[in-house]
Amino acid sequence: MQISSKILDTAVEQLSSLPGIGRRTALRLALHLLQRNELEIHDFAHSIIDLKLKVLHCKKCGNITDQEVCEICLNPNRIEKIVCVVEDIRDIIAIEATGAFKGLYHVLGGVISPMDGIGPSDLNIEPLLMRVKNKNVDEIIFALSPTMEGDTTNFYLFKKLKESSVLITTLSRGVSVGAELHYADELSLGRSISQRQKYDQ
Repeated sequence: MQISSKILDTAVEQLSSLPGIGRRTALRLALHLLQRNELEIHDFAHSIIDLKLKVLHCKKCGNITDQEVCEICLNPNRIEKIVCVVEDIRDIIAIEATGAFKGLYHVLGGVISPMDGIGPSDLNIEPLLMRVKNKNVDEIIFALSPTMEGDTTNFYLFKKLKESSVLITTLSRGVSVGAELHYADELSLGRSISQRQKYDQ
């Protein structure tokens, strides 16, 4: 695809670097942006820069936030002693949409995947172990996607936590095996949380 403007071509190249965006879609988006007024483009660009420079990770749970501690962790109505372990923020968004969970979260930032070179040391696991060690948790809920990587991560965490007195539970199988958790429908996911079961090897 030959583009007469180098500036436009650069914009298309940058947009097509995003996941799921091919060059044709990137060109359509770039041409749309070209039609927007200068103020709108300034606000758009500024929001992208703020996204990178100002978004933080909650120092308690690892959630994405605009401040040191996220709103969920600061909410006095949440049940502090129940912690739901998730892969990333998309899972928090999906679970929160169900309204079925009133505890806190812990974001691992991924799952163990030897094929991708991701091991336990690459994940946010140690802070979770410290939360348990400090007696701040009564129940840990494994809410990772029911994939091979998710199951491997669950098993690793179980081995690390089994000597503690904390109750370890997992979602009931309302989420299809092999599916990503954040793609599950709200009803099935909410039921899986409410009907969670003791983790069993």
